Amino acid sequence: MGSGQVTSSVSSELKGKHVTVAGLGVSGLPAAKVLHGLGAIVTAVNDGADERARAQAAELEALGITVRLGDGDTLPEGTELIVTAPGWKPDKPLFAAAERAGVPVWGDVELAWRLRGPDAAPWLAVTGTNGKTTTVQMLASILKAAGLRTAAVGNIGVSLLDAVLGEEQYDVLAVELSSYQLHWAPSLRAHSAAVLNLAPDHLDWHGSMEAYAADKGRIYEGNRVACVYNAADKATEDLVREADVEEGCRAVGFTLGTPAPSQLGVVEGILVDRAFVENRHKNAQELAEVADVDPPAPHNIANALAAAALARAYGVPAKAVRDGLRAFTPDAHRIAHVADVDGVAYVDDSKATNTHAAEASLAAYESIVWIAGGLAKGATFDELVTKSAPRLRGAVLIGADRALIREALARHAPEVPVVDLDRTDTGAMRAAVQEARRLAQAGDTVLLAPACASMDMFANYNKRGDAFADAVRELGSADG
Repeated sequence: MGSGQVTSSVSSELKGKHVTVAGLGVSGLPAAKVLHGLGAIVTAVNDGADERARAQAAELEALGITVRLGDGDTLPEGTELIVTAPGWKPDKPLFAAAERAGVPVWGDVELAWRLRGPDAAPWLAVTGTNGKTTTVQMLASILKAAGLRTAAVGNIGVSLLDAVLGEEQYDVLAVELSSYQLHWAPSLRAHSAAVLNLAPDHLDWHGSMEAYAADKGRIYEGNRVACVYNAADKATEDLVREADVEEGCRAVGFTLGTPAPSQLGVVEGILVDRAFVENRHKNAQELAEVADVDPPAPHNIANALAAAALARAYGVPAKAVRDGLRAFTPDAHRIAHVADVDGVAYVDDSKATNTHAAEASLAAYESIVWIAGGLAKGATFDELVTKSAPRLRGAVLIGADRALIREALARHAPEVPVVDLDRTDTGAMRAAVQEARRLAQAGDTVLLAPACASMDMFANYNKRGDAFADAVRELGSADG
């Protein structure tokens, strides 16, 4: 476990302590093992008792950890601390019972933060409604190009506990944090942090937009060098103003326009820095070209600027920003060009699972046949359709909540032809692609940007994107 890096005060504090781990899965399993290894008396509780949960329970019970499946609401007797999976909602009865009993609740991120050693790598942290993973991966690529030992960790799928307690020594960590994780991480203090954007999402979990924004804003608390915000999204700047930071910490904006002093921005196709330069009122440092960003869609350039700002806050030279952006390859299903068929480009942005992400995706193309729909998660589509209507050649709607999009199109883009696919079988995506082809003309882009979650028809957004790409390749091979 590399526990030599663990601070002795926290590990001794946990030894013999009765700790309840709430939720198995990606974060709960390693948390339970770490706590057990530090000598805590661990009880793991989980709402479900499915096959996966039973397998994980068996793994923990083999270590001597008590597991209680099918009851995540009752506080185990004697509990002195709860370490929760980030997705568990704050209004669960377990947490109400903990509050009555005066029992603190930490997330796995909070646990990882407290277990860091005295010489541990600082964290450069990123949150936002959309773009977190891409920005963190860009940041890690830039840090590596500067010769630093780093990793992209956190909500990106790599456990922070593993990064903090593992044998590998890091200089700095690029950390993706969700609003859930931030809610349960009260003592986290990053070197520098960025909130990329704020749009309504996960409101069923947080209860209100204000609570959601407040949890995002926690990422700025105690920042040492820079609070990076989006100059086009005033809500992110407001969070910086409200944050309690260390003396000397600066607000640094990023913009797709010409940057003011203390901002990074774009001038004639060049990404430039007017924040981390001498005499920033007169000087600017060239960092990279827009062409160095893959893909060079507007929202992705914004991601690159945010990553560059955090890297520059850490002291990375301009050349490493350029080299890191050039070396970066985006994950699948993020504005991924699949193929051109009959002069029409087919683009997979299945990761656009909410309206804010879909709006950014739609803004990247001039003439679009839009494939959209799925689970709306309480979202409304009027604003998205109003902004995107001038770009729409047609729309093909799929999924459980497609009627919501159809009605928004009828209200705000009545001239746009709409195909409403009332089917959820495995051939539905193939049919959607064929309908989109029928509507498209040479020079158009057929864009899968669903603005909805995928779970009504697919296991996840990856499977949805794969189905789209497979259907597009069938078109191409049929032509061949």
